[in-house]
Amino acid sequence: MNWIPLTKEDQLATLVEASHQKPVLIFKHSTTCSISNTSLNRLERNWKPEEMPLEAYYLDLLNHRPISKQIAELFQVEHQSPQVLLIQDGKSVYNVSHFDIDYAELKKKVSGLTVSKN
Repeated sequence: MNWIPLTKEDQLATLVEASHQKPVLIFKHSTTCSISNTSLNRLERNWKPEEMPLEAYYLDLLNHRPISKQIAELFQVEHQSPQVLLIQDGKSVYNVSHFDIDYAELKKKVSGLTVSKN
């Protein structure tokens, strides 16, 4: 998977802008959490770029806590870890955490967003 590391707060403005062209995914990951590691591995094992026409950002929560807080405020979601947010037109249109992170469900959601934009 070609993750874009989310390491600077100003990247949030860039991803919000990009979300007006196509969906953007944020994966918030705690590198010391076994549930987070399992969720990340399940997502990466199933990922097919041709099925997911989006930019995917990866946030290491332990090294970038202020960005996680800013994400919660900007997109008005409760902080979770692990957590996936799908951003479309500058808003969080889907967010799940822990073992609710499911590739098939995410693919359905992205497909629906992509179709509705055309």
